[in-house]
Amino acid sequence: MAKVLVGKRSDIQEGEFTNVIVGGRQILIANIRGRYFATGNICTHEGAELHEGELHDKELTCPLHGAKWDLSTGQLNSFHEFLESIGSYRILIEDDTLFVEI
Repeated sequence: MAKVLVGKRSDIQEGEFTNVIVGGRQILIANIRGRYFATGNICTHEGAELHEGELHDKELTCPLHGAKWDLSTGQLNSFHEFLESIGSYRILIEDDTLFVEI
């Protein structure tokens, strides 16, 4: 696994999320109550970019068809059909700097 610089912790305020390109992959990084999560940013239903969706606690809703994803695992919480996981990545914090392992 490679450790890749994402940015500063202060770049993502509490309750916010962003999309970063890491190793050619779109990864969504979220700050939930001071805890950071990293998942794939592309919905496995029809390819929507999840950073355009809504965030409620640790649940991310796809902007196109409403699939709901768990940010802590990358697993589907709810949708009318089975969808593959969007995946999750480990976040490392060193001082005020965020890294993601890919």
